[in-house]
Amino acid sequence: MAPKTAPKRAPTPTLSRERDRERTSRTPRAIWSGTISFGMVSIPVRLYTATESHDVHFHLLHKRDGVRLQNVRWCPKDEKSVPWDEVVRGFEYAKGNYVPISDEELDHLPVKTVHTVDISDFVKLEEVDPIYYDKAYYLAPEETGAKAFVLLRQALEQTGRAAVAKVAIRDKESLCLVRPYRDVLSMDTLFYANEIRSTKGIAVDGAGVSPKEIQMAISLIENLSDSFDPERYHDEYQAALKKLIEAKVEGAPLPAAPSERGEKIVDLMEALRASVEATKKKASERSDEKAPVTRTRTISSRRRKSA
Repeated sequence: MAPKTAPKRAPTPTLSRERDRERTSRTPRAIWSGTISFGMVSIPVRLYTATESHDVHFHLLHKRDGVRLQNVRWCPKDEKSVPWDEVVRGFEYAKGNYVPISDEELDHLPVKTVHTVDISDFVKLEEVDPIYYDKAYYLAPEETGAKAFVLLRQALEQTGRAAVAKVAIRDKESLCLVRPYRDVLSMDTLFYANEIRSTKGIAVDGAGVSPKEIQMAISLIENLSDSFDPERYHDEYQAALKKLIEAKVEGAPLPAAPSERGEKIVDLMEALRASVEATKKKASERSDEKAPVTRTRTISSRRRKSA
């Protein structure tokens, strides 16, 4: 009788560690090259994406047999699929009528921001409301522009200013903000003023809030106040989703759903009071963590004085 062979184990999904290692070891690749221009100064630079997604991506499957569905570029006139090398972009100027636009035509538009980060103003960073921020990029110098690039970055740091500019990327001229970030410059594309929707229709009228309620809310904010440390925050939803997928692949029991929170408090004042009490311990723990440093400094300074 032939010996039984162990059942083949499904390959562990490459969801986290392997993919993260690939990302960190990958050499950054510039997505655009051009110049930063202000006054008579021109600095050759390269543009890099500053962020990346760690989201789990799903594919569409046929529910009946679990086969992955295909996205086909279908031409209804020829009744066949079309390969990418036969695809062009076009603009619909009238119903069913299109004018094709080529990449070459876009590259040669009579706009100087096609290959230039054109700086027009320098502003205080705090004057720009975060609602205008769209997408973040890095700017790094070409070898020939290193000195001028460092000069601009240091001048921005010392003045506390950021540069407002325009640049054409991906078929659109974007407003952007150039500011110092570590050893490079960051370039954040901004929404134009007419792209920010009005709050009319959703704004809340002045509700009757008592001074006591305001003071309780301030106490809650103070108890939860701390310095911003981005390393402290993690995407718990994605982590739980990866655990779910790994459990299904391994045939293991699915992770248990978290227990529901306590009773919902309807009264605002009662909710504030309960929240303040619950966060007092957290606030005292933070002060205890910082206290030893202060005490050590005080003791050392006393010793120096007595010496």
